[in-house]
Amino acid sequence: MWSRGFRLQLVRQASTVRKVGVLFDVDGVLLRGGSVIPAARRALRKLMDQNQNFLFPVVFVTNAGSCLRHHKAQQLSHLLDVQIAPEQVVLSHSPLHLMETFHDKCVLVSGQGPVTQIAHSLGFQKVVTVEELSEQHPLLDMVDHSRRPTSTPSSSRILPQMQAIILFGEPIRWETNLQLIIDVLLTNGRPGCVYDTQLSAQMPVLACNMDLLWMAEAPSPRFGHGMFLLCLESIYRKLTGRRLEYEAVLGKPSLLTYQYAEQLLRQQNQNHKLSTIYAHHADMMSDTKLVAQGTGNPVPVVEEVAFAAQCRSILVCTGVYNPHSPLPGDQNVSEAMVHGQNDPKVEPDLVEPSHMVEDVEAAVDLMLQQESSNT
Repeated sequence: MWSRGFRLQLVRQASTVRKVGVLFDVDGVLLRGGSVIPAARRALRKLMDQNQNFLFPVVFVTNAGSCLRHHKAQQLSHLLDVQIAPEQVVLSHSPLHLMETFHDKCVLVSGQGPVTQIAHSLGFQKVVTVEELSEQHPLLDMVDHSRRPTSTPSSSRILPQMQAIILFGEPIRWETNLQLIIDVLLTNGRPGCVYDTQLSAQMPVLACNMDLLWMAEAPSPRFGHGMFLLCLESIYRKLTGRRLEYEAVLGKPSLLTYQYAEQLLRQQNQNHKLSTIYAHHADMMSDTKLVAQGTGNPVPVVEEVAFAAQCRSILVCTGVYNPHSPLPGDQNVSEAMVHGQNDPKVEPDLVEPSHMVEDVEAAVDLMLQQESSNT
């Protein structure tokens, strides 16, 4: 364990520039669904001073994307019994506010929760939801017999041509979303028209959250948005013979998400560079080893970020990863958790965690021990 003197030293440094920052994953590290993992509150208390302020810059990174950032901050504050500001939260879609070239385009959004409000909060001005699209074109959504129109629909309001698609997260009705997204892709944004499977250019698709699985209260992991992406890609390839391309793929462990998270850490540190970032259950690598994910135009880079000298990833075993369940085939830890079919490949030794521990309290203990030995 760390010394009492080191902890007092951290308290004295709390109002000054710090050298260490901490990124906490949420699902499977601090929470399982809506339940707090027992070690979480103990771990966070070890990072608080006597005034209940964090000893280090701290950011909570989650691939959740069905809510607004301030609502997630309120939820985490209540569940974890600490005060967490919206500026300390990174959702899977948070970096989209940097992609200003799309903000004035008409975008189709898929997901659940207040997706229109989320899109507007990120800067998008013209938003069409899958539900609105289905309402305006009722003949497109025909899988559920109980929802089929009983008569020929009258001419509906003409929606503007959609110019991009944003996939916020797994939707509720997969069949409806898969069908209508394909309709938009194969008609170049005019879903009332006949398919053109030979379009010269594919409409831009921005996908948030590539998690294949995530850990809730169920005994085994649940399907994540990455599974939905796999279904969409398979359908697109079957119909066109081509691979679905992404303009950008956001959320852990994409480069832009960690650039954005580090920017928030720096803001808490009086805009000074951090020497070390500890990432709990994140596939965090140094900036020279991360690869931007996306196959369209280059993803915008947070140019003002001066990366930390080193990033240490600590994988905890309370989430999707179970050390007692062997990975299929020759998959590494990262490949088993994250959908990467269309994404640039990263060598396995660059994505494996620096350390593996039982839970987040053990991760915090390890971090404090290492920092104590460095002083």
